[in-house]
Amino acid sequence: MTNLQPLALTLLVMCLSCGLQSVFMFPSGHPWGDWNDSLQPTIQKLMKGYNRYLRPNFNEGPVEIGMSLDIASIDAISEINMDYTATIFLRQRWCDSRLVFPGNESVSVDGRLVSLLWIPDTFIPDSKRSFLHDVTVENRLIRIFSNGTVLYALRITATIACNMDLTKYPMDRQVCTLQLESWGYNLQDVVFYWTRGNDSVKGLDTLRLAQYSIESYHTTVSEAVYETGLYPKLVLHFALRRNVLFFILETYVPSTLLVVLSWVSFWISQSSVPARTCIGVTTVLTMTTLMMGARTSLPNANCFIKAIDVYLGICFTFIFGALLEYAYAHFYIMQHQTVEQLHSQLLREMNDSKGNGSIPMVSSSQPAEEVGAAPDEPPDLSLVKSHPESDDGSCTDRAGPPAGNRRCLTSVKDASRRVASVFVIENPHNIDRHARSLFPAAFFFVNVLYWLYYLFL
Repeated sequence: MTNLQPLALTLLVMCLSCGLQSVFMFPSGHPWGDWNDSLQPTIQKLMKGYNRYLRPNFNEGPVEIGMSLDIASIDAISEINMDYTATIFLRQRWCDSRLVFPGNESVSVDGRLVSLLWIPDTFIPDSKRSFLHDVTVENRLIRIFSNGTVLYALRITATIACNMDLTKYPMDRQVCTLQLESWGYNLQDVVFYWTRGNDSVKGLDTLRLAQYSIESYHTTVSEAVYETGLYPKLVLHFALRRNVLFFILETYVPSTLLVVLSWVSFWISQSSVPARTCIGVTTVLTMTTLMMGARTSLPNANCFIKAIDVYLGICFTFIFGALLEYAYAHFYIMQHQTVEQLHSQLLREMNDSKGNGSIPMVSSSQPAEEVGAAPDEPPDLSLVKSHPESDDGSCTDRAGPPAGNRRCLTSVKDASRRVASVFVIENPHNIDRHARSLFPAAFFFVNVLYWLYYLFL
């Protein structure tokens, strides 16, 4: 009896366990039983016989891969390096018949299992630097649908090249691109397409940038031609319009005010040499500093003559012209004073001679060099000669050339004096009076041409 008790106890436990299994086991026709069998496929079942080194539809045609983008931010746009840095969410969809499972649900797989699946070799050809975010894990998303569709999403920050035309800076409009290509699969293996056309790109409408505003964007599908073949390529084009208000307040207004400040010297007396010289030199140096500061944030390329450089050059020319105007006016004042002193001296000598001598009169419009005397010395009367004309109108000199040379040098001198008299300033004080209206009118006219050209042409 003692040997039969453990055997009976074991049989009793086996019967109880079989009874519990028959009570709690779901029948095969119960929906929960189907859910347990089909709607929770394990990775082992999906990966059974799966070769991640072969693309889907191998030897059956190319794989169609749909793309969509979310632009999270455009962090920096550099004119010096001609690039921009953007953070994007890249989503790719394709169909892999090897991953079909029963049901109508989808399975989200851990992103670290991406090494078990085949994924496209998409890359950004114009990227200079890029990285995949990995906090707290690598920002990847893999979702497998029951029909074999695979959704693969990434969060990438990339610095992408953008060829810029800075000839109209800061009133320029730049068109940058974001290109997506396949690295190793050509058009016979992979075909790219935008999932919803222009609506495949999100985030640009609500994006706010420091110096730019996004004017427009559109998507295109093209082909990349290389020596190894034709490859699929998707391109996002977006136009950036620079906000010119900042540059108007920082550069255009100060330079214009410096030009107006240089005109103040036209209302200062010409005898105030230190005051007028100080204004001219100060405005020139300040304008030079402003020009150097405006170029610090721009590429030092000789091929770019920017709009801001043209305007700063115009302002510098007007400021330097105001300084030269005073030098010109001061020179003629000194010449005018010298001629007046010489004229007064000749009048005194004529009065002292009591009519016994013949002293020529010198016009106040002729400089002292024509008379040949210094301001403090009496003129040499031997230099003043008369050249009578002959009866037939020809000009001959008593001690001149032979009779065969009828052309006299006096006529040439008279003609040159008439031409020079056009440029002779009778009253040097009129130079400032004319400059007060000429400089503002010329600056206004140049500004109208400048803004019309760079804003509307």
